[in-house]
Amino acid sequence: MPCTISVTAPSYAVTPLTFSCSKSTPIYHTSNFVTKQNRKPLLTVTKSMNSNRVVKVKATVSIEKETPETERPDTFLRGNDDGVASSVRFRFEKMIREAQDTVCNAIEIADGGGKFKEDVWSRPGGGGGISRVLQDGAVWEKAGVNVSVVYGQMPPDAYRAAKGAASNDQKPGPIPFFAAGISSVLHPKNPFAPTLHFNYRYFETDAPKDAPGAPRQWWFGGGTDLTPAYIFEDDVKHFHSVQKKACDKFDPTFYPRFKKWCDDYFYIKHRDERRGLGGIFFDDLNDYDQEMLLSFATECANSVIPAYIPIIEKRKDLPFTDHQKAWQQLRRGRYVEFNLVYDRGTTFGLKTGGRIESILVSLPLTARWEYDHCRNQK
Repeated sequence: MPCTISVTAPSYAVTPLTFSCSKSTPIYHTSNFVTKQNRKPLLTVTKSMNSNRVVKVKATVSIEKETPETERPDTFLRGNDDGVASSVRFRFEKMIREAQDTVCNAIEIADGGGKFKEDVWSRPGGGGGISRVLQDGAVWEKAGVNVSVVYGQMPPDAYRAAKGAASNDQKPGPIPFFAAGISSVLHPKNPFAPTLHFNYRYFETDAPKDAPGAPRQWWFGGGTDLTPAYIFEDDVKHFHSVQKKACDKFDPTFYPRFKKWCDDYFYIKHRDERRGLGGIFFDDLNDYDQEMLLSFATECANSVIPAYIPIIEKRKDLPFTDHQKAWQQLRRGRYVEFNLVYDRGTTFGLKTGGRIESILVSLPLTARWEYDHCRNQK
């Protein structure tokens, strides 16, 4: 049976994004913008649980360990044609680094005091990245905006993680690869302000050493999605309208196709729940002109700020109760579960021995898992 605990809500209260307490009450989408659910009220949480247990994750095969750097390079590319200004690799790196600067600047302005800490790192065999994190700000509990440009030899397990269901063409042995992307998760303090995730990436694989002459494969992936603890329908409509506008500039089929893809991807199978209220998501995309897809990824990255910051400005200063904060912590627990169990980017990073601080920057500073919370509220 689902939870049905009643509480008195403030005048501005909206629908809490709810949990499924049984297989019969999933969270699902039935409209263009907003999830319509069995709407369950806020849960009261009074206890906290802490654990000092340390869990170590060992990569299947490490590509290379990163080296700290003191300065940002003009480009992480090197080699024959990788640094040519006309190459897709070069232009994609330029795009994600400009997007990182733009997003971080907007976040700092909205926060009104918090500043990003920056770490620059490189890999001896090729590439590197810039990790930026703002913690314990006025608005954001944790905001991470990372870029990476990495290439080298990719182990088979990492190739399967990168390609997902499309990995049937895997060749045996390590595979030469190139991967560049921007990835960000923004966790606000206020439970009425939604978490945002966005990621845009470009991937290439070359022929393995045992298959000379095989053609290079390439694809684009990414998306932007919203995960509120409480549903303001106007916010969700605004967010989705910006995503639709970006998609419609290139193909009218993109938004409905990528919205459904997002709904299906950000799904917590073991909970029978969706992680949030969606957005757009695509992966392994190479069935269009490469230049068009580069422009599309750029447009999507540039739409993050107009889609998200107006929502934050409306919600960041709303008063909230301890109970409402506790509900946010439970919802964040679901966020953590998805990222550690299902997210392909996290899996790829862990399987390639990537920089752990950058890989796990998506996790919030605080979250909560209460045992059988539905039963406890009866």
